[in-house]
Amino acid sequence: MKIWLAALLLLAPVTARAATADDIFALYTKGEYEQAAQAGEASHSAAGLAIAARAVLADEVLRDSPCLPCLERAEKLARAAVAADPHLSYGHVWLAVALGYQARVIGMVRARLKNFPAQSKAALDEAVAADPKNPYAVSALGGWHIEVVRGGGATLARFVYGATEDEALGLFDRATRAAPGNVAVRYQVALALAGFDAEKYRARIAAELKAAVSDTAETAYEKKIQGRAQELLGLMAQQEAFDALVRKYQGFP
Repeated sequence: MKIWLAALLLLAPVTARAATADDIFALYTKGEYEQAAQAGEASHSAAGLAIAARAVLADEVLRDSPCLPCLERAEKLARAAVAADPHLSYGHVWLAVALGYQARVIGMVRARLKNFPAQSKAALDEAVAADPKNPYAVSALGGWHIEVVRGGGATLARFVYGATEDEALGLFDRATRAAPGNVAVRYQVALALAGFDAEKYRARIAAELKAAVSDTAETAYEKKIQGRAQELLGLMAQQEAFDALVRKYQGFP
């Protein structure tokens, strides 16, 4: 009996070990978002918590309609990742993304009262400072600029937040150069420009969507995103339908 007990005690740390970041990311890659979120939260590690936030965001983005509690959960997980390691770029990225999607659900007025634009900008500045080559951080910062200009107009955006259209374009270029084969980055650049001025950036939007469709999907999320990119490409000649789908995919209610 004592021998068996000793053996069980030796095995316990192995069988009950917390999931590693690689384990958690593998769940995310396969599209097992709730499992990834739970495992990431249970890990109490910055990397695990960041992947958990990413998983919750992926699940929310792929829903047919926005889920504010889901976005708030992603925000909480991302903030925990930032608290665990302020120098981990991805914690800041997913925090900014969660806040950005929440702003679309609750409206610009409430978002400003909650100081979401400034919080998102601070998070993205931290993300880029921590990892200047992180294409998600760089493209998200570009998205922040274009979204603020879209919401408040060029003059107000520049005066209040320092956001400009030119800065957004430069950041989008930088992100796509850093990760030319990244499906999610190419798709997000297209979506951001389509939501801003689909006519002005028609050629760029089409090019980014085509790249998203033709590049290799590395995750279940990217495979879903490729379907959306293909759908948007097919609607570019039907402006009203295209605009409506862009708003839906951007997370507006």
